[in-house]
Amino acid sequence: MMKRNMLATVFALAFFLCLGVLSAQAEGLDAFTGKSGKIDIAGGTAHIPVMKEAAKRIMQKNPAIRITVAGGGSGVGVQKVGEGLVDIGNTGRALTPAEAAKYGLKSYAFAIDGVAVVLHPKNAVNALTHQQVQDIFAGKITNWRQLGGHDAAIHLYTRDEASGTREVFWEIMLKKGALAAGANVVASNGAMKTAIAGDPDGIGYVSIGHIDQTVKAPSLDGVHPSQENAKSGKYPVIRKLYMNTRGEPKGLVASFISYIQGPQGEAITAAHGFIPTK
Repeated sequence: MMKRNMLATVFALAFFLCLGVLSAQAEGLDAFTGKSGKIDIAGGTAHIPVMKEAAKRIMQKNPAIRITVAGGGSGVGVQKVGEGLVDIGNTGRALTPAEAAKYGLKSYAFAIDGVAVVLHPKNAVNALTHQQVQDIFAGKITNWRQLGGHDAAIHLYTRDEASGTREVFWEIMLKKGALAAGANVVASNGAMKTAIAGDPDGIGYVSIGHIDQTVKAPSLDGVHPSQENAKSGKYPVIRKLYMNTRGEPKGLVASFISYIQGPQGEAITAAHGFIPTK
């Protein structure tokens, strides 16, 4: 009898847990039922795949809602949301105290992301050390032959100063060291990936969530730059991805942020190679 009661309790708990998950998933898009309006989003480019997928699902559920998603980098995200030009400003780094105070910004983290060096898939170099990466970007190592590769000049690619990806890479990977003059500057994670995919002698860096078969990420000090290693702490070049609003979010904006941070948003985040913060 006792065993039967225990089994009944276990099945009941499992049933209610399943109901809870299904209810939470339904509530995600149902939060937009009967609503209308527009949400404008801009800033960090690592966020774009997640934001666009979420926007697509919401607008399919309710065509009376329009959501625009643009890049520009973390600095642009801060400026635009602070000046009221967009509703959500995305950043690939935490706000500075000065930024938060100047505009009265509130931050909402939704993902953990790594930043990794990327090479052309045909590059023979498969492993680098922190010191080698620093020396490459400082202009001290200038030929792939010095790293066990073929005899060719290294072509450097970096991001503009508004980029949160650049800031994290410079602070953690380069330890705030020198960056060689003459590096090619690209505007987004997507543009960086395209540039490296088209340059057999190029080296750059992207959000780990953007890595696919068009580029390859060499190991760093023997650690593969995967999101799993970033989550465990084995891979050190990590940051959080944030959505930022001017003051407390309300209406559609509050619903969008809740959706991104909820079960359906977490699934989208994970599907695009990031680690949900919850």
